[in-house]
Amino acid sequence: MTRETIALIRSLRPEQWLKNGFVLAPMVFSGLLDNPEAWGRGVLAAAAFCAASSAVYLVNDVLDREADRRHPGKCTRPIAAGAISVGTALATALVLAAAAMAAAFVLGNMFAAVLASYILLVVLYSAVLKRVVFVDVLVLAAGFVLRVVGGAVAIGVPVSRWLLLCAYLLALYLALGKRRSELALLGNDAGTHREVLGHYTLALVDQAISVVLGATVLAYTLYTVAPETVIKVGSEGLMATVPVVLYGLFRYLYLLHRSDLGGSPTRVLATDQPLLITVLVWLGVAAVVIGVG
Repeated sequence: MTRETIALIRSLRPEQWLKNGFVLAPMVFSGLLDNPEAWGRGVLAAAAFCAASSAVYLVNDVLDREADRRHPGKCTRPIAAGAISVGTALATALVLAAAAMAAAFVLGNMFAAVLASYILLVVLYSAVLKRVVFVDVLVLAAGFVLRVVGGAVAIGVPVSRWLLLCAYLLALYLALGKRRSELALLGNDAGTHREVLGHYTLALVDQAISVVLGATVLAYTLYTVAPETVIKVGSEGLMATVPVVLYGLFRYLYLLHRSDLGGSPTRVLATDQPLLITVLVWLGVAAVVIGVG
């Protein structure tokens, strides 16, 4: 592969595709893990979101290329570093968006509408909304909710309001962690690298993280014992996953304060063994509880 091809692949941020695992969440909680058709539709839906997210990453990097060149970490991004041209990036984004929408229509008009809404939301974020304090993280979290809705629509199951709430709060928790990491890295110069960071302080973000952390734990706990969940699962067994979720949230908070890894939640999951094991344990316990129920 040529250097430009390698740089283009890097610009797609394939390591961020892990976030699209949210698309498969409805399949886990609907007890369809042993359904081949659900797997096929779920994987296609996740692939469509991967293509769409890479397309908007390219657009975002084109819009942010000047600011990224002044950032100590983002200056190595291929578009900011000049490894690929703006024209190449935008053309690739257009192809990826078209491919994502083509796959979306295979899954039905409703899924296509959800994916189109996701693309529109993220483009609006990149162009305008990321400059508005707290709106930036709220919009980022909304993107994860659309992933969950898309996953549910793709496999034809109803969307649990509790699941949407838990997904939103978890995504908001991670987004605030990312902002905290940026503030810690850039210090007093944060506002010169990204306008919205000038409106945040470490103390303010830490308070927001504490509020969202508590809300996330409460929402997930209530979800495990909600009547609709008990009926669907067949028991209150999901309560057994609450301590696992608590540990995972606390582990991320620990890494955020002690290891400065919060700037990339996907990198944290890929590199921190205890957190990865926690996710696997949660999946295993949830699968057993749902399967037995």
